[in-house]
Amino acid sequence: MNRRILTALLGLGAFGAAVYSRRRRLMRHALDLPPVNCGVEVRRGLRVTMSDGVALACDHYQPAAPGAHPTILIRTPYSRGGLTGTMTAWTAQRFAERGYHVIVQDVRGRFDSEGEFEPFVHEASDGRQTVDWILSQPWCNGVIGLWGQSYAGFAQWATVSQSPAGVRAIFPMLTRSNFNPFSENGIMLDTLLRWIVILHTLDSDRLPAWKKALRILWPPEQEKLLARGFDHLPLATIDQAVFGYPIELYRNWIRQFYPGSTYWQRADMSPMLTELETPVHLVGGWYDIFIADQLADYAALRQAGRRPYLTVGPWHHLHPETRGASVRLALDWFDFHLKDGKRPLRPTPVRIYLMGADQWRDLPDWPPPAKHWSYYLQPDGQLARQKPPTGADPDRYLYNPADPTPNVGGPLLSSDAGPTDNRNLEARPDVLTYTTEPLDQDVDVIGPVQLLLYVRSNRPHTSFFGRLCDVHPDGRSINICDGMARIGPNQEVHQPDGSRRLEIKLTPTAQRFLQGHRIRLQVSSGAHPRYARHLNTGELGTRAIDMVVAEQTVYHDANHPAALILPVAT
Repeated sequence: MNRRILTALLGLGAFGAAVYSRRRRLMRHALDLPPVNCGVEVRRGLRVTMSDGVALACDHYQPAAPGAHPTILIRTPYSRGGLTGTMTAWTAQRFAERGYHVIVQDVRGRFDSEGEFEPFVHEASDGRQTVDWILSQPWCNGVIGLWGQSYAGFAQWATVSQSPAGVRAIFPMLTRSNFNPFSENGIMLDTLLRWIVILHTLDSDRLPAWKKALRILWPPEQEKLLARGFDHLPLATIDQAVFGYPIELYRNWIRQFYPGSTYWQRADMSPMLTELETPVHLVGGWYDIFIADQLADYAALRQAGRRPYLTVGPWHHLHPETRGASVRLALDWFDFHLKDGKRPLRPTPVRIYLMGADQWRDLPDWPPPAKHWSYYLQPDGQLARQKPPTGADPDRYLYNPADPTPNVGGPLLSSDAGPTDNRNLEARPDVLTYTTEPLDQDVDVIGPVQLLLYVRSNRPHTSFFGRLCDVHPDGRSINICDGMARIGPNQEVHQPDGSRRLEIKLTPTAQRFLQGHRIRLQVSSGAHPRYARHLNTGELGTRAIDMVVAEQTVYHDANHPAALILPVAT
């Protein structure tokens, strides 16, 4: 071997050994974690038997320290290790080396756990029984915390709905208490189909590990598979289009998509929020798919007189920074509630990231006090504080579901989520934009955003979509938040001329619009496939295939004072 190459390799090896020997210290400083205080032993493949005889598989991360200690339970459908469980195992290690027992469990029917995986259905009972098992172990001191994000966050809500003894604190991240995947604005197709693809990929025996990794983690590979489904009708057979054969989980869910279905009550833990006394720290992201519902959970807890903690960062559902941030926050939370409480919590319960300013803000509550500024839609695509003139002509566009208005960025179950330049989208003829003049001062928008529209359509069934954007001096139009409204003939007509008055809730946000930037509103009739496209026919159900073009009218005059209503921080 060339001597230079050999010398370089030896030097690299020595450097690697030095880094490895200092791994814990470097990691602790990089993530701002408290000091490591013990080693960790891992017992894998433990079995916890449920009352119906089904055995659930667990790994036990045990601190190498004498005596009984608090326990953190993590229940996941994504595996205790391997491709998708690596980060969960990493998190468990971080907790355990700071004096916690950690139990990581495959939920029923997933990986090494027995039984059938029926999402949401068994998590309350299985979670409660697992807690009871932990409490019976000699290494547990009778104090338990729950941790996890997304589905593992829902599993926490389900577990505490059973009021189990010993659970002293929970830490639900990027999740919600009601996991009904169908919104009032239709099927959240992108989220639903991506989740089915992830589960199916993890379960596949046909794919090598590298192919699984690409399909789950690399958007271009995932998009090749999903493209066959996003444009397919009817919705009921999208799984056939994507995979070439039916997926029972998808078919079962689609069968339950109809008004009045009681199926999804089993996925709704929100009624128990009014009775919950367990301390809760909610962690969300401004571009997360669940942010609106997570903030609704916070509001329900506050209304019930509770004092939850809330942290919202500039994250989407798969953002790489959430794991490190969540471990830091969770250790503070669990050390206070599960240990001696000597490490105080931050003095204010709410911490949010103000995008645009790139700074964290501490608040006593959410939402903070604000003045509500109305920016009125004007002729010629303007957006301004003054009301529009009398007699201004409305704007019109055609919405064609055969060429649906696409979604760009925003809250997606994909690493392509988040803030994205929207200029190509705004160049489409089925997207209207209304934009302010350059701002003469910074404007901090913090809280729920609303859009008041006056519209008319030649179709009794259709939809309207609004999106708030930050336009940079170089022309980039970056999406901040948005919302959808589907309308039908039974909605009240508010105006004598037959136009409809729509109040659209955009997701809450925290954004500084810098001096020199402009505020922009998009108005369209879709964000496909994030929301399954509206077909404009009124045909209800997942078997619909017929489509018609809708002629849409958006008014902005003195009799129709359409406005974007922003909560401006005081």
